[in-house]
Amino acid sequence: MRKRVAMVMGGARGIGFASCRRLAKDCDGIAIVDINGDRAEQAAKRLQEETGTKVVGFAADAGQREEVVRVRREIKEALGAPSILVNCAAIVDDKLFLESTPEDWDRILHVCLYGTMHTLHEFLPDMVTAGYGRVVCLASDSAKGGQARLSYYAAAKGAVLALTKSIAQELGRSGVTLNIVSPGATNTEMRQGREAQMKASIGDEKYERRVKAVLKAYPLGRLGESDDIAAAVHFLTSDDASWITGQVLSVNGGWSMA
Repeated sequence: MRKRVAMVMGGARGIGFASCRRLAKDCDGIAIVDINGDRAEQAAKRLQEETGTKVVGFAADAGQREEVVRVRREIKEALGAPSILVNCAAIVDDKLFLESTPEDWDRILHVCLYGTMHTLHEFLPDMVTAGYGRVVCLASDSAKGGQARLSYYAAAKGAVLALTKSIAQELGRSGVTLNIVSPGATNTEMRQGREAQMKASIGDEKYERRVKAVLKAYPLGRLGESDDIAAAVHFLTSDDASWITGQVLSVNGGWSMA
């Protein structure tokens, strides 16, 4: 029976941690990687206690290639080469493009695009050698249709779509599949932090109007939860999805139906 080891980049909280929890049900080992090493270790301890699966936390900045090289070696020594890879690491700005700076762009690209590229480039060879792999990259529906105040984040995630589809074409015959989960607005810790800042800046009344306007855009009447997204990640990493590659699965409450 094939040993299943999963690595989740950005796995210590939010969608990443919810994905780890789902994957732990049918994996022999989980590597939680986060830029904050303490957070990764705490998340790993919590998940191992919950599930009994071996879970190890690792610190790495996905945007720094040398750190991704190092963490791949550490994961392989601790758990074995991952056959499942989930890219969840991301940061986001809420800013008009004409008010942004090249430093803002670099910061987003550093994590959202280059972080994905570094991770795929480093971890895919072992999957190709083994003749099996399941990869899921997190994007955003802002990448598919654009979204005001998220221009360069949407651009980075749009590049992730193109990158993942292109590699899926290259590796199709190797036994490795690559797919994309594209969430709508999701109630993660990162979003909660941004929303708290916005509420403080615009005031309670204006913020409540904004919340109502946002919810109107979702036919299902609510924002997503991390586990909504994790369920899609779990499916695409399973053998039930063995004939699916290069696809974008939007999990967005109906916000976009294109």
